[in-house]
Amino acid sequence: MLKLNIVSRYFGGLAAVNRVSFSVEAGQVVGLIGPNGAGKTTLLNLISGLDRVTNGEVYFNQEPIHKLPPHNINQLGIARTYQNIRLFAEMSVRENLIVGMHTQGKANLLSATLMLPAYRAEERRLSEQADALAARLGLDAFRDSPADALSYGDQRRVEIARALATHPKLLLLDEPTAGMNAAETARLGDLILGLRDEGLTVLVIEHDMAFISQVCDHVIVLNFGEVISSGTPDEIKADPLVVEAYLGTEAANA
Repeated sequence: MLKLNIVSRYFGGLAAVNRVSFSVEAGQVVGLIGPNGAGKTTLLNLISGLDRVTNGEVYFNQEPIHKLPPHNINQLGIARTYQNIRLFAEMSVRENLIVGMHTQGKANLLSATLMLPAYRAEERRLSEQADALAARLGLDAFRDSPADALSYGDQRRVEIARALATHPKLLLLDEPTAGMNAAETARLGDLILGLRDEGLTVLVIEHDMAFISQVCDHVIVLNFGEVISSGTPDEIKADPLVVEAYLGTEAANA
């Protein structure tokens, strides 16, 4: 589904990503791990179009996407969350989710201005879909609350729900468990596994190795912008290069 072919991104003379190649197969949950500054978020920015590759190519369903703007990449079926939460703070949870559904709307400016029946029906449909999505992620109690009134962990879930509102084929998650307690993290893991079983493909950046072991079919390890290892979670934890660069002995033995 997703293929990176010798992808590099330079900032000045510094290689944030250096000749990275890997594939993500449809229906997989793939983890992207590594130390801080390893280039993980930069890679997600390159895939989602927020940043441009210096060299190399990115393919989605065999179509090159590395020269497309973010909105075109989203329309092809790639959605993402961010390391730093990007919600509309003063809008309600429901309104944030409806924003994520903007590509599904068919009403034109005239029908919206005149509040024609077709526009009102569409608004009701999107609102019902937003409420259903909020309920699925355990956010139904907060549907009418402004996003900035929620805890950090709940805001994370709103951002994930908004990404899902676009009906993606590939979901990119940047540290989705940040700010969540153990119970919330476990529920998110169950949600991701459920989404995978429904056919969604997920590429997730995460530092929580227990979470990675719970949800990931395959793991890619970055260090200094380069892939140093890939394999199953168990294979990764047993790789001496990964233990030395990232996990440490205690984490590897956990």
